[in-house]
Amino acid sequence: MMISRRAKNMEPSMTAVVKSKVADYKSRGVDIISMNVGESDFNTPENIKDAGIAAIQANHTRYTPTAGLNQLKEGIAKKLLKENKAVYDKGEICVTTGAKLAVYNTIFAMCDEQDEVIIPTPCYVSYVDMVKLADAKPVLVETDITNGFQLDVAKLEAAVTDRTKVILINNPNNPTGAVYSRESLEALAELAVRKNLYIVSDDVYERFVYDGAEYVCIASLNEEIKKRTVVINGFSKGFNMTGWRIGYAAGPKKIIKTITSLQGHMTSNTNTISQWAACEALVGERETIENMVNEFQNRRDTVYEKLVQLEGVTCQKPEGAFYLFPDVSSYYGKKYESYHINNSNDMVEFLIDFAHVSLIPGSAFRSPSNIRIAYSNSQEMLNEGMDRIEKALKLLK
Repeated sequence: MMISRRAKNMEPSMTAVVKSKVADYKSRGVDIISMNVGESDFNTPENIKDAGIAAIQANHTRYTPTAGLNQLKEGIAKKLLKENKAVYDKGEICVTTGAKLAVYNTIFAMCDEQDEVIIPTPCYVSYVDMVKLADAKPVLVETDITNGFQLDVAKLEAAVTDRTKVILINNPNNPTGAVYSRESLEALAELAVRKNLYIVSDDVYERFVYDGAEYVCIASLNEEIKKRTVVINGFSKGFNMTGWRIGYAAGPKKIIKTITSLQGHMTSNTNTISQWAACEALVGERETIENMVNEFQNRRDTVYEKLVQLEGVTCQKPEGAFYLFPDVSSYYGKKYESYHINNSNDMVEFLIDFAHVSLIPGSAFRSPSNIRIAYSNSQEMLNEGMDRIEKALKLLK
């Protein structure tokens, strides 16, 4: 057989499917408003770009150690201490080609065949396939929209078996925008210590918190949980560096050493120029980033206020990330012309075709009642997009 079992078991990425459809429409001159993209529309700050250019001009274009530049790892350690109250040294950090690779490397390093990884849902699109590719077993535990998609630690504990090894969380959460409370993280930490489990915490949206919400790094709670946690983070979201492809994992030395060994057989070091740019990101001015976060809060408010006025739509106001995740299941069973809306995939296809607004179906995040709206677009485009959605939904009977 030409294609491996692992590859055949992967599910196609719905985000890629939507992107392909949007690209096809745009190539034909159709005016599509993008509300599907998990990427800020702000540019990389000038000081960071300048640092990348300076690295090229200084001929910093050769290999680095697999785990990354010492200067960068030291900078990350200082950041984790100052901003997150978590103590790490450079031997407990591995720089990776994006935070996504850091998650995958961590799961691959920690899990054996049929080890179980508990994932609260809705969850990031790639988590389940990452676990499957490592020959481990994903165990999905639902969170509830009526509770703001907060962690339900009692439900998580009920899912624990003698094969459970890892609980994988995303805080703030993509797609829900939930920011996990200190109390829920303390309860999760207590569960992990008591049940001899590990936490992998993907915190790549940490800078995007609103309304005074508190982002808490679970590794900062106490030394016991820090010994059982791998913190994943990166520069893509918080510094508008998606194309630079740079993230990192911070955790126990034995796990980080294994992640580094794996990486040595895959990508080797992360792009050297990106590493030097990331060094600048950690120490440079923050006003640009703070202004961006303030603008995202305003955009969230714009979209949320329009969403809650739509008949049949339920939505919690998110405290973080840059997504809203409304429940649109009241429209399932309705139709317009040849379009029958039976699930979130149908809804997204209908809205692209009739409203010319691109979104992501909740099925991609293991939550079939919902759709994901990214407010990573201008206020003008968001207002227009929501008006188009409202008109399209009124067609469904």
